[in-house]
Formats: sequence, C-alpha cells, structure tokens
Amino acid sequence: MSADTTRSDAPPRPRLRLGALKAPVVVALILIVALLALGEALSPGFASFEQILRLLIVAALLGIVAAGQNLVILGGREGIDLSVGGVVSLSAIVAGNVMNGADGGIAMAILACVATGALFGAFNGLGVTLLRIPPLVMTLGMLGVLQGLLVVIRQGIPSGRAAPALSEFVTRPFLLGLPGIIWLWIAIGLVMAFVLKRTVFGHRIYAIGSNEHAAYMAGVPVRTMRVALFTLSGVFAAIAGICLLGYSGSSFANVGEQYMLPSIIAVVFGGTPLAGGRGGYTGTMAGAVLLVILQSILTTVNIDESGRQMVFGATLLVLMLFYGRGRTMRA
Repeated sequence: MSADTTRSDAPPRPRLRLGALKAPVVVALILIVALLALGEALSPGFASFEQILRLLIVAALLGIVAAGQNLVILGGREGIDLSVGGVVSLSAIVAGNVMNGADGGIAMAILACVATGALFGAFNGLGVTLLRIPPLVMTLGMLGVLQGLLVVIRQGIPSGRAAPALSEFVTRPFLLGLPGIIWLWIAIGLVMAFVLKRTVFGHRIYAIGSNEHAAYMAGVPVRTMRVALFTLSGVFAAIAGICLLGYSGSSFANVGEQYMLPSIIAVVFGGTPLAGGRGGYTGTMAGAVLLVILQSILTTVNIDESGRQMVFGATLLVLMLFYGRGRTMRA
C-alpha cells in the first residue's frame, strides 16, 4: 500500500473551529478567567471560593434584571427598558414595607411586587404600542415618574426590613454550598432558554425582532407580544428588587439605579444586538458575571462610582462600535 493511499484513507484530523471562539459565551468565559487572575494578582484572595460566591450573588441580582431587558431587546424596534432601575427600587421598598421583617409577609410581598412590576411594565408596553412612543423615550419618562414617586413616598429615607428567611435565601448556602438566589437564577436561565428556543412565544419574539411587518403579515399579534415583553421586564425587575432587599436588609429610594446601564451592557455583550431578532439569555448570564467581576476589580483599585459608570458607558460604546462594523455574534 502506497503512502498516498494511506494518507487518503486516514480519517481527517479534527480542526479547531475559530468561529466557536468568537461566540459570546466563550469570549465571556475567557475574559472572566482572565479578570479573576488579574484580581488575584491585584488582591490575593480575590479568586477564593468565598469571594467568587459573593460575586455570583451580585451577578444573580444583575442577571435577573437583565432577563427582562433581554426580552425587550430581542423584540426589536430598538427596544430598551430604562425604567428597570426605578422598578427595582420601588419593588424593594414595597417588599420591605409589606413583610416588615416578618417571614409570614414574604408571600404577600412577592405578590405585591410582581403586580407592581407588571403594572408599570404594561404601561410601558401600552405607551410603545398604542401611543407609538419610542421605547427609549417611553421608558425614560417612566423612570422619571418612578423616581418622583419614590421621593414622594420615602424622601430617600430607608424604609422597611427584609424578613430573616428572605435574607437567608439570598446570602446563606442552600444546596451544594450555593445560596438560593443562585439556584433561582439558574432556574430562570433554564426557563428562558426553553421559552426562547422551544415555544411559540419564543419564536414569535425572534420573528417580531427580525422583521415586525413580516411577523404581522404572518399572523403574529405584534402589539400583544410587545406589551407582554415590557410586562415581563417589569416582573423580572420586581423579582430582582425583592432579592436585593434580602441582600441588603433594607431599601432606599435609588437602590435600583445601579442596574439600568449594566443590564443593557450584559445583554449586548451576551450576543443580543440592540436591533433585536437574534441572541439569547445564556450569553447575557455570562455577561452579567463578567461585569460584576470588572466592577469588583475597579473597586479594588479604588475607582469611585463615577469612574465605574464611565467605564461601563465606554464598554457599551465599544460594543456598539463592534456591532456597527457588521460582525455577528450569536448566543
């Protein structure tokens, strides 16, 4: 047998697909490992199990907010929900005052907060669909309404207390050494992946995000879908507000403002362009972890809040420039 025949009969060698390395989840994981190594070099113990667990709890709070943001952005029409920070703050105050430190009030607090988040989310959706107000303008206006409402209600004074069971759920190890909030976030991720990829509702989200007119002609209830997306965004922000109350123990008027811009960056970094129509939540989860680690490193090197906001804003601009050059990233 000749050498040429041997070479032709041999199975082809597996080749590394460089395209896989450009996937948002892979890029985020690589950067997460790199940032953890950088943090450990700057501050020994940064990459310890206890510290990583604390970072994951904070990432879960951001990731839950970003779940609703992800749905709105996937729906297209340059949908962005700028009111999520206000909904988080209001929900934390509502939850704190309803439960007021009593475990027996947790169920009622959850119902009240979910209803509150759904209400303001539905208002956003109705304004965008029926009044044809651009999502950016509508949700920015709603944020102003919520901020004014918070000032009138509490005037910036901490109000309400978290129930002990809620605090334990958020901060104490529950199963396999992980707190309940992390398991909640995992459950949300699994549900989001199933809904987006395996249900008619999910397929309709991608349809209206890719081509709203074509989706309408195909029989998709575009207006109803868009109202539902903004409503779900409000619900997820409300859930995050409840969990944030459990994490901090009490709430104050502007506690949720820190989640508005990072929730958008996490979605975009996860492979969902602001134009909508493609992407997913798995990449958004990785993006949330990445942003929290980055924020922790910036805190370690003593960069104040204004500096961190500048870094986050610059990150969003770089990501938009990346998409503007026509590259495609898929979750």
